[in-house]
Amino acid sequence: MYKIQTLNKISDIIHKQLTAENYLIAAEEPVPDGILVRSADMHQMELPESLLAIARAGAGTNNIPIDECTKRGIAVFNTPGANANAVAELVICGLMLGGRNIIGGVDWARTLTGADVAKQVEKGKGQFAGPEVRGKTLGVIGLGAIGVIVANAAVQGLGMNVLGYDPFMSVENAWALTRRVNHTNSLNEIYQTADYITLHLPLNDNTRGMIDANVLMQMKDGVHILNFSRAELVDQDALAEALESGKVASYVTDFPTEKVLAMKNTVAIPHLGASTPESEENCADMAATELRDYLEYGQIRNSVNLPEIILGRPEGVRVQIIHKNEPGMVSAIAAAIGARKININNMVNKSRKEIAVTVLEIERLPDQFLNNELMALPGVIRIRTFA
Repeated sequence: MYKIQTLNKISDIIHKQLTAENYLIAAEEPVPDGILVRSADMHQMELPESLLAIARAGAGTNNIPIDECTKRGIAVFNTPGANANAVAELVICGLMLGGRNIIGGVDWARTLTGADVAKQVEKGKGQFAGPEVRGKTLGVIGLGAIGVIVANAAVQGLGMNVLGYDPFMSVENAWALTRRVNHTNSLNEIYQTADYITLHLPLNDNTRGMIDANVLMQMKDGVHILNFSRAELVDQDALAEALESGKVASYVTDFPTEKVLAMKNTVAIPHLGASTPESEENCADMAATELRDYLEYGQIRNSVNLPEIILGRPEGVRVQIIHKNEPGMVSAIAAAIGARKININNMVNKSRKEIAVTVLEIERLPDQFLNNELMALPGVIRIRTFA
């Protein structure tokens, strides 16, 4: 029986994958094998020794102490693409909200009173006029699951010219992208030619503050910027100046901050990108599946800290060893098993930066002495056996 702790309210759809016969699920579980989380901040949480995996029902993992998990051999999963349609729909909405000042117009209309409201509307509506998007150029920075949907919708449904940038685009997303989207290898081309720019990329050391004063200066006068990824991608002081001067016509974001809320010509949405029942179910189901497959037979799919290893169910005895990615590790593991006269029927070894995972199919269950010997190898972090 595996024990799962939930740190947030999560859809009951998880029980399709984590059945009552094999899983005990509770918010207060003290010794969990796995954790399901949405937005709860885990950085100050004491991770129990029993913990094998964390699955986040969402794409971002900034709320999880990934470095600490990696050091301890705890797999961390996310659910890329599960909420893509929900976020993409809101981005398309954001194109109109920013470009045509719809929010400003709605707020103004609510102030009108009296029997002549219709006349007041006709007299004052001109202050909220804005451009159509058809024929304009949209720059999509990041062609992951969300970026691809936005790019395709913009070119096919809205009649926009679309420039897409992503040096790390997956084969799957490349196939999903319509040929009418123009792919560019230059961010500068997007900055200098796009009327609208939308950000769809992760927050890391390379992307933090990437939209700074120098980048904003390159952009067309009156550009509209959409940020449905992370607030920290944009230098907020530089953005405030660009909005004040009119260099940036509007800024639409799903990540309000105190500074952004005080800026002119902004639309600050309260992180509603994935707030649809369909998205919440998709993310919960995907997270539960990833957790089940890892706990029950060691498959690693959509992990943010371990290499991807796609496996079938164990044939015989499976041993998973998480270890440092150092020369000689695989040969040392194989030598220890061979010394016990145990045949290795199959072996997979994959690495990700400083960490590696070796999975072996062997002919019989290793005894405790062999487990101890393997754990004593320098660089071995965790061993699990599936029979």
